[in-house]
Amino acid sequence: MTFSHRIFVAIAIVAALAGGVRLGYWWARSHPASALAIAPASGSEGRPVLYWYDPMVPDQHFPKPGKSPFMDMMLVPKYADDNAGSGVQISPELRQSLGIRTVVAKPGLLEASFRVPGTIAWNLREEALVSARVDAVVDRLHVRAPFERVREGQPLAILIAPAWSTAIAEARAAGQGNSASTRALGAAATARLRALGVPPGARVLGGGRVQLTAPIAGVVSEIGVREGESVSANRVLFRINGDDKVWVEAAIPQADVAGIGVGTPAIATVDAFPGETFGGEVETLLPQVDSGSRTQRARIVLDNRAGRLAPGMFAQVALQAGAGTPYPLVPTDALIDGGAQTRLIVQDPDGSFRAIAVRPGRSGDGMTQILSGLAGGERVVASGQFLIDSEASLSGALERLNAGAADEPAHPQGHAP
Repeated sequence: MTFSHRIFVAIAIVAALAGGVRLGYWWARSHPASALAIAPASGSEGRPVLYWYDPMVPDQHFPKPGKSPFMDMMLVPKYADDNAGSGVQISPELRQSLGIRTVVAKPGLLEASFRVPGTIAWNLREEALVSARVDAVVDRLHVRAPFERVREGQPLAILIAPAWSTAIAEARAAGQGNSASTRALGAAATARLRALGVPPGARVLGGGRVQLTAPIAGVVSEIGVREGESVSANRVLFRINGDDKVWVEAAIPQADVAGIGVGTPAIATVDAFPGETFGGEVETLLPQVDSGSRTQRARIVLDNRAGRLAPGMFAQVALQAGAGTPYPLVPTDALIDGGAQTRLIVQDPDGSFRAIAVRPGRSGDGMTQILSGLAGGERVVASGQFLIDSEASLSGALERLNAGAADEPAHPQGHAP
């Protein structure tokens, strides 16, 4: 046999051995039952063992103890009597090594804080209009540009309005007398001023001219006339908005509306002043839901005595929702989301573990409300629950859970939402 022939035979033998190894591995993976077709062994506790497995890969079974080929840990025995009860039995030593921790689900109140977007707007409760109730001519404007800040009583404009000037002069003359007839004339003159719509603070300058002043302090957000213009009755001359307080129109998701009401504290931040906060509270919850976003708008009043917030600014508002009805509270990380069903792992008094279906509610500060499925006082697995859930799936606990889910009450007694 030549040297090349010997090399070819050696390569063929190595390939056959490698193929046999791969075939054996495939057979073991495809036929775990045949790989385990041995008499049950006994563990260190004297209990019969069905097989050993890696908790991280629970669907792969091994016929004898040893080190896991997947993880750097020892294989765990699966005892034959684990299926005797309704839950999964785990020894205390294994619980400690797997880091399984349980907490008691105690009924309590959940105060959830959440952030929502909003837009700053004028506080329409602090808005004043200055209008002409009679035909007039704008003789002079003291405030010519919009968004100027004015103080209460500051002159705004001078109008030529003979009807106003005559009524104001008559009221002033009638108010100087002390007789009964003079007082009667004064009352009639005052009523005429109201009927003509003379703004408070207006005064006669002579020649039929009347000076109008700002009724409140704030910002002139609108100027409806120009100097020299003739205006007809009921024409809006100025719109003045107070800015000591401003509104924020915030969109609240429907899931969080239940905890929001009049007086709910709010803290707003704006990009214009990073690191600063502006405090306020909810004034009202508007009775309308946006059909697209499924949000309801809340009107929030913010303190703006420094005048730094301006309408149109975008704000982020942090709201502290009310506590509401007490429900059992569990750590949010303890929930196992299975898509159509959310589960928890609870520990029974006999020490076994089982999966139960629950309906979660609001979450906050790392805790979640359980609206149904728990009555309160149960011991819930807070860490390591995914390992137990995998083992429960193998032992058929979830199948029993699904079979009896239709028979469970929608809400536990005393915890109806």
